Amino acid sequence: MSFFRRHGSQHSKQYGTQYGTQHAHAPALAPPGTKYTRASGRYPVGSGVGGFAVIRESVPPPGANPKLWAWFVSVDVDRSGSISAPELQRALINGDWTPFDLDTVKLLMGLFDTNRTGDIDFNEFSGLWRYIEDWQHVFRRFDRDGSGTIDGSELQSALSQFGFKLPHHLLALLVAKYASSPTGSEVLGRPSITFDRFMRACVFVKQFTESFRGLDGDNDGWVRLNYEQFLTVYFSLP
Repeated sequence: MSFFRRHGSQHSKQYGTQYGTQHAHAPALAPPGTKYTRASGRYPVGSGVGGFAVIRESVPPPGANPKLWAWFVSVDVDRSGSISAPELQRALINGDWTPFDLDTVKLLMGLFDTNRTGDIDFNEFSGLWRYIEDWQHVFRRFDRDGSGTIDGSELQSALSQFGFKLPHHLLALLVAKYASSPTGSEVLGRPSITFDRFMRACVFVKQFTESFRGLDGDNDGWVRLNYEQFLTVYFSLP
C-alpha cells in the first residue's frame, strides 16, 4: 500500500487534489499485518535529524545485516530478544537530542508489531528502521532552513507536495497540535515541529483522510456523521 494512494475513479483528479495523492517523496505506510523489512544501506546515525541513541557490538545471527543487528541489540536493553515500547522510546532521539515522545513511539509500535505481541522482533525492527530512514529523507527535503525542525510554512509545503491542500486555519490547528511544548524547539519565535512529531502529523492527516474518504461514497467532499460514527473515526486514528 502506498502512503498516498492514487484513485482510479472518474473523480480521481478532483478527489486526489482535495484529499491527497500518491507522491514520490512520501514514505510507504506499513499497515498492521504487513512486513516492511527492507534493511539495506547505512543506518541514520548522527544525521542531524533523528535516529538511535547508542550502539553496542554483537555477533549477528546468520543472514542478518550486521549494522542493523548491532542497533537491535543496543535497543534491547533487557536482552529479551524483542523490543518494548519503553526500550524503543529510550533509544529514539530527534536531531536536537530530544527523545521521541510516547505517542510517536506507540504509533511506530502499532505499525510494526505485525504479530501483535506488544513488542517488536528483529524482522519488525528492520521495517521500523527503514521507515524512520525514509522519513528522514522527507524531513531533510522540507527543512529548508536546516534548523532541524519544521515550521508551519515548511509543513504546508510538505503536505501540499503530498497532495493535501489544507486551508490556513486548518494548518494552524495542525501546527498547534504537533508543535513542541513551550520548553521545546522554536525557530525565531515561531512554533516548530520536531522530527518525531512531523512523522506523526503526516500520518494523522493521511489516515484521517483515508477514514473520511471511506465514508464519502459519492466523492463530493461531504459526509454526514452521527456522534458514534464521529467518535469511531477519531478513536481509530493514531
